[in-house]
Amino acid sequence: CAASRQAACVAGCIPVPWLCDGEQQCPDGTDEQCGQAGECCGLSSVCGIKKVQCPGTHHCIPHWELCDRHQDCEDGWDEEGCPQQPCLPGQWQCRNRVCIMAEWKCNGIDDCGDSSDEDVCAPCTPGMVRCDEGKCILESLMCDDKDDCLDGTDEPSTCGELHAAAGCCPSGWGQGEGSHNAVLPHVTLCFCSALVDIRSGDLYWLAFLHLSCSRTHVLCRDGTGCVAQEYLCDGEKDCADGSDEDGCAQLCNTPGRSHSSYPCGLGSCLNVSLVCNGQQDCTDGSDEGGNCSVPCQRSCTHLCYPSPQGPRCQCGPGYRLAEDGLSCTDIDECMEWGEGACSQTCLNAPGSYSCGCLPGYLLEPDGHVCKLTGPEPKLLVAVQSEVLSYGLRSGHEEVVLATDKDRVVFSLDYDLVERKVFWMDLATESIRWQDLNSGKKGTLVKGVRSDCIAVDWLGRNLYWTDGAAGQVLATRLGAAWQGIPEYTVVMDGDLDQPHSLVLQPLAGLMYWSEVGSHSRLMEASMDGSQRHVLLAQGLGWPTALALDLPTQRIFWLDEKLGSVGSAHLDGSSVKVLKLRWVQSPFAAAVCEGQLYWSERKTWSVQQVDKASGKNRTMLLKRHGQPHGLQVPTWGAPNPALCLVAAVLTGAVSAGTNGCAKSNGGCAQLCLPNP
Repeated sequence: CAASRQAACVAGCIPVPWLCDGEQQCPDGTDEQCGQAGECCGLSSVCGIKKVQCPGTHHCIPHWELCDRHQDCEDGWDEEGCPQQPCLPGQWQCRNRVCIMAEWKCNGIDDCGDSSDEDVCAPCTPGMVRCDEGKCILESLMCDDKDDCLDGTDEPSTCGELHAAAGCCPSGWGQGEGSHNAVLPHVTLCFCSALVDIRSGDLYWLAFLHLSCSRTHVLCRDGTGCVAQEYLCDGEKDCADGSDEDGCAQLCNTPGRSHSSYPCGLGSCLNVSLVCNGQQDCTDGSDEGGNCSVPCQRSCTHLCYPSPQGPRCQCGPGYRLAEDGLSCTDIDECMEWGEGACSQTCLNAPGSYSCGCLPGYLLEPDGHVCKLTGPEPKLLVAVQSEVLSYGLRSGHEEVVLATDKDRVVFSLDYDLVERKVFWMDLATESIRWQDLNSGKKGTLVKGVRSDCIAVDWLGRNLYWTDGAAGQVLATRLGAAWQGIPEYTVVMDGDLDQPHSLVLQPLAGLMYWSEVGSHSRLMEASMDGSQRHVLLAQGLGWPTALALDLPTQRIFWLDEKLGSVGSAHLDGSSVKVLKLRWVQSPFAAAVCEGQLYWSERKTWSVQQVDKASGKNRTMLLKRHGQPHGLQVPTWGAPNPALCLVAAVLTGAVSAGTNGCAKSNGGCAQLCLPNP
């Protein structure tokens, strides 16, 4: 064993920090014993179990300062015998020994927690600028009313001029074909943009020839932004110039509009009861005059009303006027409105529709939204070294778990059967757990690294992804660390940097994202078989996944594209919303009608309406990056996740997960195959 970094065990060598840490790593338990081989206990009596003593001195340093590339012991003992490559291929080691993905270095975000991944940066990459203190930040963070630079250099006084100039071009910068612009002659200028130089604070201008929008979005008339197609003519101005609500006259009879709307000449819609009533209700007066006096003598199926164009037929609620202009056809609101009609189940009827809820949910008085019954749903959020509980209705906050200050709670998940929280501890390369009832803590497995962990509460297993190795692995939830890793590789081979992972224990399925050279969403049985591509188009870096089982959809947040996407679990009905506040998502969860996610860049947890992407709310903002995220339901006799609509007893009797009963007859690890 390396004398300065490792200690001898019967079965081999273990790192010094594992000595006297309260957990047995050596099979014979000598790492926790005092006496003949109890050198470590001498350290414990001087420094305590959380620190290491520099040899020959009374100086103690925390474990995380070992091999941190800084000499903390006077003789440099803490930097002797350190491995040359302590992180896995494709990763980079921070000063505090945390390993991060290599591509996260110099991305303008403090991924290490000690800023070492940003302090070592060479000239900033394109699209980024350097603060006076040396850190690089995204250029888009300039003048966002937040001090992203510690010294505030990203918010100079000229930011006020920038906001005033938004969407305008300076005098002399003509727009349109053939303008006499000396800078860009004989070209079409769609819009101009003002920027602030981070070094001088000066305001300068850029002229853009065009702004490209994705196929699911349309360009605003002033060229300053893109909005989702779903936002067109929805009665709310989403473009700065309001152009998404212009020209909507022809849409007065489409779903979402009143069944009795009349198109005014300037694009607005008017209730037909106000047409030809002797008062000008349309701004342009197009609802009066003309042939208003002509009597209704048409053979309308439903109703007839006078208009300036002559008598017109009108349909009752839930019906649409047919092409013949006389008859009415039923509107299938469930099909045309999608999630906008009902939050869970929808049943169409002639001229109407009705919403329903799955077991465990109750229909709200509005007749559309389903809410969980029982205790208040709460959000579990990992923020640096703590796990917070946040009441989704009361807003009550509570710290339910705290680790050492120098350790980061990374990815987390929750076992709803035994009420245990599991999390990835990057500093110790271990997956740890804590019982929320008793407060008891333990280690499930050591010597692993993962971007995401996921609990199979029904089959009693825990899965995790290893992006660098290109693997998905699993171990038993009841495993106890005995010094020898007890886990299995579920999938290996052609996985291209697997990242986020979610499970559907009731069906024995798992879903994961890959963020390598070709990003994609994948599905497989929980034993690794029947693997296939769910989605491989229109993805950038899908870094956060969440399942919404009541609607049978999978959601993802895309860091590269700044968007929220969703699709049916068979890969169909893809819907993408580009949202400017999606910048660096880490984890996501869906509960009732809301999508929640953690933002590492803004150190916040946010929510939006899962169907429309609107009504954004910032739930939490702390000094420290949030990582893992889950929504369990507390205290119920039959505990259930917000993601799962069936109670535990019903799921077991259904037999959808072969490992749910008696571990599937297996002596060790059982992996379900539906």
